[in-house]
Amino acid sequence: MTPRRSLRLQAKRWVAPSLVGLLLASTAQAEVVHYALETDHFAITIERVADGFANPWAVAFLPDGRYLVSERSGELNLVDSDGQTQVLEGMPQVSQNGQGGLLDVALHPEFGDGEHDWIYFTWSKPEGDNSRSALSRVKWKGDSLGDVEHLFEQDRASSPGRHYGSRLAWLKDGTLLMSIGDRGVDPSRAQASDDHAGSTLRLTETEEAPGDNPFVDDDDTLDEIYTMGNRNIQGMTVLSNGEPWATEHGPRTGDELNQIVPGNNYGWPEVSLGNDYSTNEPIGVESKPGMVDPVYRFDGRFAPSGLAEVTSDAFEPWQGSLLAGGLGSQKLLRLTLEEGQVADEELILEGEIGRIRDVRQGPDEAIYLLTDGGQGSLYRLTPSER
Repeated sequence: MTPRRSLRLQAKRWVAPSLVGLLLASTAQAEVVHYALETDHFAITIERVADGFANPWAVAFLPDGRYLVSERSGELNLVDSDGQTQVLEGMPQVSQNGQGGLLDVALHPEFGDGEHDWIYFTWSKPEGDNSRSALSRVKWKGDSLGDVEHLFEQDRASSPGRHYGSRLAWLKDGTLLMSIGDRGVDPSRAQASDDHAGSTLRLTETEEAPGDNPFVDDDDTLDEIYTMGNRNIQGMTVLSNGEPWATEHGPRTGDELNQIVPGNNYGWPEVSLGNDYSTNEPIGVESKPGMVDPVYRFDGRFAPSGLAEVTSDAFEPWQGSLLAGGLGSQKLLRLTLEEGQVADEELILEGEIGRIRDVRQGPDEAIYLLTDGGQGSLYRLTPSER
């Protein structure tokens, strides 16, 4: 399918009137950068909430309306409603080589009750000339950070700089999914059951492998592994029905959308829809028994990062859709799911704000986009007032 902005001049203008006041109140201090961009259902407005971030990677929403924004340099930023930013002290030293650094950020599902006010984060942990994908958490003190607790690191260190994966997503049962890329040097690691590289992991809130993980009774497979054969997942979300979905980078094209099912092997590098960077020849085969084909293949070199389900009443015609961000493509795609398949797609943005690193739905029912680059920004997307 080819992404499109079909019939935009004839598009139905829709916005939930009861939510206009709420959205406008939350956006009073933001700078409008694009007004009334047409989509298939309604026009949208994009506002810059905060800027000046150096290669930001993730945004999380505090209950009081402030934001947390991570930067690959290792800085965790606290952003207030006026867009003013301060760097929080106490984060660990990260490996900043290439794609490494401070990466995803996720609040504990019960954050706000005092006891569970934990901020979970992934990062590339330096180890001599190498690095590991790691998971830690830090207690939130209201305006500052407490002591960092290191929870998990992948089983082996390797050359730094590439394919850390590092998206986090909480499942309905309170366990945490974490993606780890194949680390780039030896793609076959994604098929090694005694190696965390090229997989998704499922952990408890305190780092253990749950007893019902798919491979806990397999002595040849690491207990934490939830799925295998994943090249580099940088978009992951859990739908309102409890299903986890993920977008992952292929090599030269071949970027994928997959439903994450425990025990599945998604094929990389034996199965791929992409090509070798040097020769432009296909890598592996397109399908293989015992390995799962992607639900959807993105056109061209989409470079997916950031994935969110729309549940907001403010975007009622989009409810149940996935919003997928693109880095090199600078695109935002809306994918309509029906019975586990992509039934339709719509191109929402292409180049209007740059490389999209993270996509989130906020507690104010707006859509938030974080752009990558030396001067990255946090944007808010809302239906335009009519």
